[in-house]
Amino acid sequence: MKYKISYLIWVLLACIFGFTSCSDQYMEDMNTDPSKAETIDPNAQLTTAQLQTYGDLGMVEIYRNYLYGFTQQLMGCWNTTNYGGRHTLDNSEMSRVWTTFYTAAIKNLTDAQCRTATDEGKTNIHAALTIYRVYLMSIITDIYGDVPCYEAGKGFLEGIFNPRYDTQEEIYLSFFDDLSQAEQALSASKDAITGDVIYGGDIQKWKKLANSLRMRFAMRISNVAPERARQEFEAALAAEGGIFESADDEALIKYMDVAFSFGQEAYSDYRGNALSQLLFGNDPANNPSYLCSTLFNQLYSTSDPRTFMLSRCYYDGLMSATRPDNRIDLTDEMLSKGIAFQPRDPGAYSWEPWPAGYDSDVLKALAENNPAIEVSVARETEPKLANNFLKGDNPGVVMTFAETRFLLAEAALKNWNLGSMSQDVESFYAEGVRAAIDFLTQRYGCAAVDEVEFNVYMAKNGIGYTDEQKLASIHTQAWILHFTNPAECWANQRRSGYPKLKSPAEYGFGQFLTGGAEIPVRLCYPVLEASYNKVGYEEALQRMGGTDSWNTRLWWDK
Repeated sequence: MKYKISYLIWVLLACIFGFTSCSDQYMEDMNTDPSKAETIDPNAQLTTAQLQTYGDLGMVEIYRNYLYGFTQQLMGCWNTTNYGGRHTLDNSEMSRVWTTFYTAAIKNLTDAQCRTATDEGKTNIHAALTIYRVYLMSIITDIYGDVPCYEAGKGFLEGIFNPRYDTQEEIYLSFFDDLSQAEQALSASKDAITGDVIYGGDIQKWKKLANSLRMRFAMRISNVAPERARQEFEAALAAEGGIFESADDEALIKYMDVAFSFGQEAYSDYRGNALSQLLFGNDPANNPSYLCSTLFNQLYSTSDPRTFMLSRCYYDGLMSATRPDNRIDLTDEMLSKGIAFQPRDPGAYSWEPWPAGYDSDVLKALAENNPAIEVSVARETEPKLANNFLKGDNPGVVMTFAETRFLLAEAALKNWNLGSMSQDVESFYAEGVRAAIDFLTQRYGCAAVDEVEFNVYMAKNGIGYTDEQKLASIHTQAWILHFTNPAECWANQRRSGYPKLKSPAEYGFGQFLTGGAEIPVRLCYPVLEASYNKVGYEEALQRMGGTDSWNTRLWWDK
């Protein structure tokens, strides 16, 4: 009897414990999302950060709205003219880089960096994450100035919800250490980088990117910290991994040719180049991207072979709503008839003034068989951005070979030690211009420019004789090159002062410049920072004199 009772008790206890164990497992299974991984592959986090750079529709809006207007490369469409062209302060628009990069790309990169920092089996991916985080942080600090950097993205990791605003000087000086250490850590004998949509995991090219970015940042601080700039530039050249040697080394993000859409899903779909999508326009027949007279006149007046690579005059009455199809190109007819091009001045909308028309034989002939083409006179005389730059699979530009040539030209002008690279300023400059033209052919499918045409252009547009003339030539060419890299374009124009830009007030639009006549040199912090990160925000303001002004120059902008 005792045996039977004891047996029953053990059976009962086993059932109780078994039921409890099964119940716990059942509850755990119920609370686990089977579609989510328990850990995130750091390679996937790198992919996300890379694609977001130009694939985030909400983020790149800041380029169309402000940066292209400040650099006076585009003008005329409502967005560019209203915000950048007319110096209109709008907190929600100015905060786009801040509110998108910090919450996604920087958070992903910081998390992945932390989880790979001590893992000897993830040395290469850790280095690539570090390099790319430096690059994205450079965009943020170059737009706003003092910003959270080394505590940014550590809310979950370390409970830092109010990160310190590092000074731009601190940020830049740390860039050099990070890039140097990452470049040295990269090794072909270590782990494969599998989530890389720039280089496909090519370790040697990542080393070149680290050193080439180091050159860029060294030159960026050359007016405010010339000796440190020289040391870092020379160290980057001397580094074992080398720098960009040809267009094959260029850091370009690969995108897909996805159909353009401005629905809600487009804001989370990073597969296509969203900047191209915005430049195409959400209402392309009425809101295309027009070239600003500052850029168009620079190209046209110097017979630059890129003039009609970048710009064309189109009749857009038949254009598709999702692709730049069915545009009727009137450029060649205008050239043959000697019709004047009418680019928009800084501060002007596309209808200011209403473009003068001309008698178009092309449109008349097409209208005979297509009643949808309504023509009295053709008013399509304002140069628009060419179709080649409106494609979803256009590359996202991080850094080009041509840029390194212009950096070397300026370094030679400063008499820095370039080691075995013994070329003179003029040679580096010519290489840079040649590479910048070829970049449009190789990456955007523009017509090739042969040596005869190139030499004719260079003979008429030499680098100059004085140091100031040479600097102006180098940076005007860099300004043209960086058309497809608007963040770098604005940063380099502010740092160098070339080309010299006139305020829209000088073109007669002073009464519309509600944010002041002076061309802004930074963007203001998001207004909510005053509440969310009050201490850091106020410390940053005090360093700027107490006011969050977009006319306050950055540390390196001297």
